[in-house]
Amino acid sequence: MTRAEAADVPDASAPQTPERLRRLVSRLLSQLTTRSDRLINEGLARADARKWHYAVLASLQEYGPGSQATLSRRTGIYRSDMVGVLNELTERGLVERAPDPDDRRRNTITISPRGRHRLRRLDKVLDELHDELLAPLNPVERDQLLGLLTRLLDHHTPGLTR
Repeated sequence: MTRAEAADVPDASAPQTPERLRRLVSRLLSQLTTRSDRLINEGLARADARKWHYAVLASLQEYGPGSQATLSRRTGIYRSDMVGVLNELTERGLVERAPDPDDRRRNTITISPRGRHRLRRLDKVLDELHDELLAPLNPVERDQLLGLLTRLLDHHTPGLTR
């Protein structure tokens, strides 16, 4: 290898990311989101589930039955995607669809007993995955991170109700 070629090869002992990039919170959040999504998606896939399954089951458990439109607003899942998610959950016996007594044109979605059991199992799976994601942080730091991220999201999402 010539000196010119060697100059183009990065030094493995030198930092690979410029400091000004390492100090950009937006970049760090984006990179962490990518890694977090991969970890969570792969972990849920091993449990034969998807994030959207969890979101719908959690919404139904916490807030009770709702229409497809209501579930879409609660979870942030596009209405067009919600139909597919509900079809998957219905096929697995995790939710039940019934005509809305106030408006027969729409369905009311309810979590089934099997869906409640599945949600408890997915809670455990997600707890384990979050332990892996947050491994370098102690419990106090985890709570601080959660609080700070929640504050930022609330600030940048006017009208969002939690």
